[in-house]
Amino acid sequence: MIPIKKGSDIDGMRKSCRAVSEILDQLVTLVQPGVTTGELDAEAARLIKALGGKSAFFGYRGFPGHICASVNEEVVHGIGGPRRLAYGDIIKLDVGILLDGWVGDTALTVPVGAVAQEIDQLLQRTEASLYLGIEKARAGNRLGDICAAIEKHVTGGGYSVVREFVGHGVGRKLHEEPQIPNFGKAGTGPLLKPGMTLAIEPMVNMGKCGVKILKDGWTVVTCDLEPSAHFEHTVLVTEEDPEILTCRKVRAYK
Repeated sequence: MIPIKKGSDIDGMRKSCRAVSEILDQLVTLVQPGVTTGELDAEAARLIKALGGKSAFFGYRGFPGHICASVNEEVVHGIGGPRRLAYGDIIKLDVGILLDGWVGDTALTVPVGAVAQEIDQLLQRTEASLYLGIEKARAGNRLGDICAAIEKHVTGGGYSVVREFVGHGVGRKLHEEPQIPNFGKAGTGPLLKPGMTLAIEPMVNMGKCGVKILKDGWTVVTCDLEPSAHFEHTVLVTEEDPEILTCRKVRAYK
């Protein structure tokens, strides 16, 4: 069953998504060479608490971090720790907050200083695919329209889509139906209806699509150790244009 939200439910989602966007904006400004992923995690925990919320990730199925902090070839689910960011790295910051019973979920990829041109192109292509997917999140469209739009743009640039990890519905719980792959066929899948709130999140590899999980049981890396990028927004399907609930003020890169 696909959850449909109305009225005060949507107001609750808007509030949690504004909060998580605020947090991510502040974390982006802290990304610089020498900062550890653990320090970013600790600051996120402080910010979440200050807003009166809880991390939607901490303790979820045993996850030990307050956010996901994934560097370079790490695709998703990186755990904050002693690793220090180096000039030219990229870090994926994925933040989820539970506030007043509603979950806000968003992510982006941040360059640490200037990055190589091919890395910058990977980030641009991945973020652009997110917005092309969002454009299809309209009442009357099918879920596959989102998936196909993302895949077409990613593969058109010579990159590959991660297939084992996907976007999802979001609301009272972090992961709700439907699952939203970043690949698929247009015109297929469930009908999109007003009130759906969807976490759309392309995960894109510079090299091949294969990934594996490290011995910590969480961190997902590319099999060929090529860089990976990740961007995510929580989106509300309406009768008109899709509403991005996790709009941010701070850009991760120019």
